[in-house]
Amino acid sequence: MKRMAMIFRAKANKALDKAEDPREMLDYSYQKQLELLQKVRRGVADVATSRKRLELQMTGLQQQSGKLEDQGRKALALGREDLAREALMRRSGVQQQISDLGTQHQNLQAEEEKLVLASQRLQAKVDAFRTRKETIKATYTAAEAQARIGGAVAGISEEMGDVGLAIQRAEDKTAQMQARAGAIDELLASGALDDPTGMAKDDITAELERLSSTSDVELELERMKAELSGGTPPPAIGPGQPRPRFDKQGEGT
Repeated sequence: MKRMAMIFRAKANKALDKAEDPREMLDYSYQKQLELLQKVRRGVADVATSRKRLELQMTGLQQQSGKLEDQGRKALALGREDLAREALMRRSGVQQQISDLGTQHQNLQAEEEKLVLASQRLQAKVDAFRTRKETIKATYTAAEAQARIGGAVAGISEEMGDVGLAIQRAEDKTAQMQARAGAIDELLASGALDDPTGMAKDDITAELERLSSTSDVELELERMKAELSGGTPPPAIGPGQPRPRFDKQGEGT
């Protein structure tokens, strides 16, 4: 089972490696970095919004503190020390809230500055990655095209390999068909095979017909010579009658 698992993983890894396109992987990585950068920027905006909200609250509390202070002054001027004391006590509570909000504001501002700095650094890395990505993609595309052209020229590419095999098969079939046609002609000529059309003749029949044709020509020639000289022309030979044989001087026997 362990060996089967190793074989399966090896084949799966080979299939994935073949299907993987480095350009697509680079684009995917760049897209993920842009998404991360967008999240950091959104975080900066959220922290800035919280800081601004604290500033508005602090402004409202400072106005309330000033109002309580004025109320304390007026109460003390009217001889209402107790009322003035209450106003100052409330003002003290408001001042404490302002102090607490001030601490939170400082923390948020520090956090905002860190996020802004991180966003700027990440933006620089994303820009550098994009430049390198495009360079690698262009180099890979050029190398891929060069490999395809080289493979086509050398005849080792899949397309050219198919063309080469098709040509080889066509040549083999042509040679086989020519050999078969030549063998059939020889068998027909030797009489080993019968011609159902009756058009084909064996070598003996062809030679006899050639000799018969030559004899007819010579006989006709002698007959014409006899007519011209006033002699007796040789009798015409009918179908199936034996023909005289002529030697080289044209004499019949």
